Amino acid sequence: MRIALISDLHANEVALAAVLADIARVGVDRIICLGDVATLGPRPDYVLQTLRDLGCPCIQGNHDAFLLDPALIHRYTEAKVVVDAVDWCRDRLSADELEFLRGFQSTLELDLGGGSTLLLFHGSPRSHMEDLLATTPPDELDRMLSGRTGTVAAGGHTHIQMLRQHRGMLLVNPGSVGLPFKEYVAGRVPTLLGDAEYATVEANQHGVSVTLRRVPLDRQALRAAVSPSDNPLRDMLLQAYA
Repeated sequence: MRIALISDLHANEVALAAVLADIARVGVDRIICLGDVATLGPRPDYVLQTLRDLGCPCIQGNHDAFLLDPALIHRYTEAKVVVDAVDWCRDRLSADELEFLRGFQSTLELDLGGGSTLLLFHGSPRSHMEDLLATTPPDELDRMLSGRTGTVAAGGHTHIQMLRQHRGMLLVNPGSVGLPFKEYVAGRVPTLLGDAEYATVEANQHGVSVTLRRVPLDRQALRAAVSPSDNPLRDMLLQAYA
């Protein structure tokens, strides 16, 4: 079984299309989305429709929750441009599209066969707003995992690709499809990479493996997608894609 993990799409249609094309080339049995799908970027409606067409399981990220509960974002950030960008995206979604978001799960566990399991979440099993990092101390990581285990445990949220071993588990962050960060920013303005990121988890009779993948993006296409928009993040994104 080979599973593609995509996360933090952030309404970036160009990046999502590139990743899905690479997934089709690699070949997988299943795609799973780890959340944060339809905020900040220029095409929240396109990304949601693409996910609906895929019919893949989706985990609820913090930004998905912000679309459903406008007050919740203020527990996470007071950065006006981010709040305005989330509001802008919400205004472009229909009641039916918002209802689709309500169906996202907080966590998911999958049987990979042969006694191997896959635990999926967004930030951590206990909160979609927590940052699980390569540098998180082991004891704090135990608290974040809240007793949940798996052969592989995977979440997104930080926009930083990661593969780490913790007490026998493989912990993976597939990175971000739509807004991959050069480094962990802890709320500061990020530097964006020129690639889209995702991961594959493969289980067979020989064991389990994880591959972190990056797909180069056409910066001209990214600029063309953002330029006509009046998204509050438009100028920042155009500068990042220069």
